[in-house]
Amino acid sequence: PPAHSCNDWIGPPDKHSTLRPVIFYAPPEESPLERRLREARQEAQACDQRFWALHNRAFCQEKEEFIYSRLKAKGLELGAETGQKATLNAEEMADFYKDFLSKNYRNHMQYNR
Repeated sequence: PPAHSCNDWIGPPDKHSTLRPVIFYAPPEESPLERRLREARQEAQACDQRFWALHNRAFCQEKEEFIYSRLKAKGLELGAETGQKATLNAEEMADFYKDFLSKNYRNHMQYNR
């Protein structure tokens, strides 16, 4: 942000966490209490970034493995010979989403706490 800015700045979504990072404004005469609040917000943001980056990476990896294993079981390949990409239907993907959410239930509960 420009040096004369007096506001928080919000950046574009992070490619791993998909969260938009914030650069928090620090006033020149910031009180100790204001500083503690800003630092707590920065720490919470960093924690959120880490959690969602790890979560999204695991989600993408497990989703890819699930699709590959289901297509392989059907005798299909990811890149079909016709040039079209083989996919699963919504019901098949619903199985993955349900299982993924069930496996990560405790992680989500800890995150929300």
